[in-house]
Amino acid sequence: MLAFRFTQKLLTDMKVAPIELSEVNSLFSWHVNILQLRKKHIIFVNDTSRLCLIIDGIRSSQLSKLQEKFMIELKEYLQLEGLKKSQIEQYFFEAGEVRIGKTNDRSVLGTLKEMSLYCDGVEFGHTFDLSAWLNKMIYKPIEYEEPIKVFKETLKRRYS
Repeated sequence: MLAFRFTQKLLTDMKVAPIELSEVNSLFSWHVNILQLRKKHIIFVNDTSRLCLIIDGIRSSQLSKLQEKFMIELKEYLQLEGLKKSQIEQYFFEAGEVRIGKTNDRSVLGTLKEMSLYCDGVEFGHTFDLSAWLNKMIYKPIEYEEPIKVFKETLKRRYS
């Protein structure tokens, strides 16, 4: 199961009722919130690696579009970062279908908030550029490692 853990603000915006999520492998769990730059963006942060992905073009109540765009953009972003297509496909195959729940990890929420603060006033041509910039920063909860390196190494160990 691919778990999206929405903040209360995003649950209200998307008009979705969360379900109680059972134990989910943190590699397949993402905390999600609204990121207000010039226009509305959605920021996803992976629980294991703190990898973030920022997407735009999602309006209120477009839950299916949000899920679809996340899958497409994460695949494309990971390929740009140099991951093998087979590893990416295996990740999504193992993840399965998306379930929406409430946030459950204050550490990940802290990282989400920190990333949102870093985005304030920063301009990039594409959301991938902003995501890549954030993913090359070092975050204390993952032992001072870059989120993209942690995610890559985790997928390589799991699917090689």
